[in-house]
Amino acid sequence: MNSQLWALAMSAALMLFGGCSKKSALDVTASKTSDARSVSVAQVVLRPMAGIFAASGLLIPREEAAVGSELSGYKVANVLFEEGALVKKGEPLAILDSALLQAKIIQAGAGVEQSKAQAAQARSEADRVAGLDGTGILSDEQINSRRSQSKTANAAVKVAEAQLNDLHTQERRMVIRAPVSGTILQRSVRPGDIASPSQVMFRIARDELIELDAEIPEYVLANISVNNKVTVTLSSGTELTGIVRLISPRVDPQTKLGRVRVRLPQNSELRAGGYARAEFTRAAIPVSAVPEKAIQFEASGPLIVVIDKSNHAQRVSIKTGARTDGFVAIEQGPPVGTLVALGGGAFLLDGDSVEPVAPNTKTIEAPPGKKL
Repeated sequence: MNSQLWALAMSAALMLFGGCSKKSALDVTASKTSDARSVSVAQVVLRPMAGIFAASGLLIPREEAAVGSELSGYKVANVLFEEGALVKKGEPLAILDSALLQAKIIQAGAGVEQSKAQAAQARSEADRVAGLDGTGILSDEQINSRRSQSKTANAAVKVAEAQLNDLHTQERRMVIRAPVSGTILQRSVRPGDIASPSQVMFRIARDELIELDAEIPEYVLANISVNNKVTVTLSSGTELTGIVRLISPRVDPQTKLGRVRVRLPQNSELRAGGYARAEFTRAAIPVSAVPEKAIQFEASGPLIVVIDKSNHAQRVSIKTGARTDGFVAIEQGPPVGTLVALGGGAFLLDGDSVEPVAPNTKTIEAPPGKKL
């Protein structure tokens, strides 16, 4: 009888102990579950995105014509245009004082007439001895001398005429004309200056064409093509649409920058020497991307919070690219399919336990081996 009572007492104790142990295990599990923070998540996805590369540069004339005088020693009598003026090809820009030249032309003209008179006389003398060779009337030496004098006089006429023509050419060049149509960018001549071939009097932007000379990193040049459209922003905030005209075949060995020339439409705000910013657009291609809400910024740079297979958070540094339609391209970061925390990830530390929740109660397909 005592043994039966003892057995009953032991059974009751075991049942009580087992219940307590089971309850303790449930409490631990519940505690762990309650410690996990619910976080909205998304996946790294492949998304077609157009790349945008920003660069800066200077506004320069497409072609700049330097205008000066071919003559030396003549005083500038008149300057007809100021900087910023529009001129046409062949239009007079400045006029030199031709008083000295006119005196030389008169003198050279008189020299031509004198030479012609001497040539006529020499030719007449040569004509008189025609047919007298071997007759003995005049010696052969005298006959040949007259004929030689006639040829020399004729040559002297041609020399005098050439000198006169040269002076007339100089006379035409006393007027400094525009070699191209365009805008005068610089005027460095004043009335009273002495002309010199080494002096640049005017600088003209041909056809008013101003373009952007942008400096582009070497690794970006491969993504730019001739005729690509470019958005150019001037210092005033004005935006213009340009087109890539030329890509330099050379990269600076020191800076690793190449040059790209962007053709711009005519605009009164375009000034040579000014600064502008350009955005080059690349054709849309599939790239790794995440929602903008997943990106966090710290002193070390942008990062995202990755949710691993065991539902733990891990902060990962990334390199971002283009942005469009609420997504950000990831140039360096986790692979496609990785779960990342959205806005609530800013409060997570490495190793924190989380409970992934799809935004808007939509189910997100987890990577292989992971369940939500």
